[in-house]
Amino acid sequence: MKLPKFFGRLKKPRLVLIRRVVGGSMSPMLRPGQLLLALPRFRRLKPGQVVIVSQGGREKVKRIERIDRGHVFVIGDNLSASTDSRHFGWLKRRDVVARVVWPKITK
Repeated sequence: MKLPKFFGRLKKPRLVLIRRVVGGSMSPMLRPGQLLLALPRFRRLKPGQVVIVSQGGREKVKRIERIDRGHVFVIGDNLSASTDSRHFGWLKRRDVVARVVWPKITK
């Protein structure tokens, strides 16, 4: 796996999560089996960011659709194949495990 250029320039050592995409809920942006780098320590969440959330005892990769008073509404990019906040409702901000930093994903 080729790491992104910024990875070697981090000034402070950070814990980096490496996760593999499971399922097609984020396709075509993310493919099943693709590796992700994510930072568990993040300052601010914004709509459009791709995050790893903990829901029902499982980690899921989703995109933040809305944020409201400490809660986040997340969706998958492939709406027909995604189980997301449309099914399980709003999540608490603390349910966001990490923010995906690579690959850079824009919608």
